[in-house]
Amino acid sequence: MVAERVLMALLIGGVAIGCGFVLHPFFSAILWAGILTYSTWPVFLWLRHHLRINNVSAAMLMMLITAAVIVLPLVAAVPGGADDVNHLRLSLRDLLQGGMPPAPDWLADIPLIGLTIRDYWSAWAADLNVMEAFFRPYIGMAAEGGLSLLLGVAGAVLTLLTALVIAFFFWWGGESLAGTMEIALRRIAGPRADRLLLVTGLTVRGVVYGILGTAIVQGFLTAFGLYISGVPRPVLFGAVAAGLAVLPIGAPLVWIPCAIWLLANGHTGWGIFLAAYGAGIVSGADHILRPYFIARGAKLPYLLTLLGVLGGALGFGLLGIFLGPVLLGLGFSLVVEFAAPQPETQVEQS
Repeated sequence: MVAERVLMALLIGGVAIGCGFVLHPFFSAILWAGILTYSTWPVFLWLRHHLRINNVSAAMLMMLITAAVIVLPLVAAVPGGADDVNHLRLSLRDLLQGGMPPAPDWLADIPLIGLTIRDYWSAWAADLNVMEAFFRPYIGMAAEGGLSLLLGVAGAVLTLLTALVIAFFFWWGGESLAGTMEIALRRIAGPRADRLLLVTGLTVRGVVYGILGTAIVQGFLTAFGLYISGVPRPVLFGAVAAGLAVLPIGAPLVWIPCAIWLLANGHTGWGIFLAAYGAGIVSGADHILRPYFIARGAKLPYLLTLLGVLGGALGFGLLGIFLGPVLLGLGFSLVVEFAAPQPETQVEQS
């Protein structure tokens, strides 16, 4: 009897290891699909009920809506036509021919770094070759970093497309799959299963809603700052910033080039304003609102949420933004549950 149990355990373990090797390339996509499906499940139920369609049609509609939400910001970032490309080319040519404007007088009044910045600015304004010589040692590192970034973005897009296909099947058979997983969790965790399911749901939805909500806020703030500064097409750039804000690098990829463009075109005051506004307001919203929203939705300590977002992004990349707080939330819940006195212990003490 004991030998049969040992053989059965070895067989199950071997099958589990084999399944892990097979699914390992799709691990990130499966987690993405699970997070996406769970966080949008109320929308799926609403579509199925109000449109009176079956699971397959509702799942297909959800996949198309999600794909549109992901793809539209990327499409908006593409230049609208030959006029946009030509305008960009002419702006670069005028910058190279005319040089930078002279450094403002008030720049020297900034404590500690004002004189240094003024000297560099004056040297670059006098001769762009000096600026080229200053940045030449960093061009190789920038190119390598840019290539790594492009490869990472391409890999993330491929993972998202794979996750959408997997999410379609999760939406389609989500109810039966959730029931099976709930039964398995109850057998493993026992009476703590309900608590773990509740914490997992609140954490996942809090993370997703917090990240998406922060991205929308950053998009509005970026568009407002660009509008005040006089940058053309602020709504378009705001939409692009909102799409990029879900990434760790975020909205600075939009407002930093716009601030440089203002400085290069002689709008020194507005360029400085946009740089300060982006660093203080737009980026500040990312560092404050994102952990705050996640903590409210998941009922986790603020510090734990912040460490989960940052540590998850460093350890797992883009997926870690969602996965980090979820793992820390589950770990925190397990510690609290095991530290709490059990009913049997209370009875014995009484």
